[in-house]
Amino acid sequence: MNKLPKKFVERIVSNIKKYQRVALAQQKSDVMEADTVTLVKDILADVFGYDKYEELTSEHQIKATYVDLAIKIGGKLRLLVEVKSAGAGLADNHLRQVIDYGAHQGIHWVILTNAVEWRLVRIYVANQISHEEVCRIALADVNPKNEEHLQCLFLFAKEGLTIDAMDAFHQQAQLFNKFTVSAIIRSEPVISVVRREIRRLFPDIKVGNENLSQLVENEVIKRDTIEGDKAKEAVTRMRKAMNKLARAKNKAARVVVDDVTS
Repeated sequence: MNKLPKKFVERIVSNIKKYQRVALAQQKSDVMEADTVTLVKDILADVFGYDKYEELTSEHQIKATYVDLAIKIGGKLRLLVEVKSAGAGLADNHLRQVIDYGAHQGIHWVILTNAVEWRLVRIYVANQISHEEVCRIALADVNPKNEEHLQCLFLFAKEGLTIDAMDAFHQQAQLFNKFTVSAIIRSEPVISVVRREIRRLFPDIKVGNENLSQLVENEVIKRDTIEGDKAKEAVTRMRKAMNKLARAKNKAARVVVDDVTS
C-alpha cells in the first residue's frame, strides 16, 4: 500500500464532490463526447494533478489519427486516455484502437473513461497484443475518507504515475490472486501437509500424495484457476520463488559448513 502524499489527499478532498456532481449531470444530459473530453481534462488536472497545459494534449498523433488525450511527463509520453461521452457505457471494444496505438508506441497503460467511470488498463505485447483491466472506479461512489478509494485514485494521479504506482499495484495483483493461491495449494509441500493432517485425524484412511493431488485438482479447486495462461503463469512464478528460496537455503547451509570447517 502506497503512502499517500498530503498534497494528493488534500486535492481529492477539495475537488472530488464538485466533479462527482458535474459528471453525473453530464451523464443525465447525455452530452456530446467533445464536452466529456473537456470535463475529463478538468478532472485530470484538478483531481489527479496533471498540468492541463503542459502535460495533457489532444494533439498526439499515432499513425493517421489522434488519440483523445495523451499524458506527457517531462515531455515523455506516459499514458493514453480514451474518452467516451458521459452518457455512453464503456465496453472492451472501445479499447481496441487505443490499445493498438499504445502497443505501437511502447505505452503500457491506458485509461478508458466517460468521466463517470474510470478504468485503468495494462497493455501486453508478446506473440500478440492483449490487455488486462487492473483497476476500475466509479467517480460517484468515491469517498475521500475511504483509504481503499484513495489508493485506487492514486493509481490514476500524477504522483502515482511518477513513482510507477501502477506497475507496483499490478505486480501485487499478479502475485496475490486466485491463480497464485491455487498453484500453492496444489504444490507438493502443501499436498504433503494436507496428507499428514488427514492421516493424523483419520488414521484408518490410507491416501497417497498423487491421489490427494488429483482430488484437489478435480474436485476441490475451481477449474478456472487451473487452466489457461494466467494459471500457467502463476505456477511458473511459484516455482521460481520456491527455487529461489531453495538456493538461498543451500547457500546459507554452505556458509555454516565453511564456518565449522574453517
